[in-house]
Amino acid sequence: MTQIVTQSLLYARDFVAWCEDTVAKLKTGRFAEIDINSLSEEIEGLAGRDKRELKNRLRLLINHLLKRIYVEFTDEYPGWELTIREQRRQILDLLEQSPSLGNYLVEVFAKCWEDALTDAREDYPKVQFPDEWMFSLDIDALLGEKLW
Repeated sequence: MTQIVTQSLLYARDFVAWCEDTVAKLKTGRFAEIDINSLSEEIEGLAGRDKRELKNRLRLLINHLLKRIYVEFTDEYPGWELTIREQRRQILDLLEQSPSLGNYLVEVFAKCWEDALTDAREDYPKVQFPDEWMFSLDIDALLGEKLW
């Protein structure tokens, strides 16, 4: 019990030291000495972090696709296209690292669409954006096809 209390204190005071100590205990099989509650929280946090990153990148991708397709400011096209390419690369990297995030991408697409559309309409109130996504929801198409 004292070991778990010490681990909890270390977790609260020095996260890096707690991580290093926990990894050392995992590698040497000293499982009884590990602060399981804190370790569980951190593992859940890692999954949540990747989901948040995917959602943010998807929202940004959709927003820039909307601008590139519907806003006729040709001087802005190169910057929007650069952002589109970069967000696609980053999303593909996330999906390569964690293929199960592909299911999450499909799950959150509608919410990301709504957010991106709201932002685009606020930024460009005179532009007529569609109420619904007009293209394929296939991940490969979304992350690879030139839609303009």
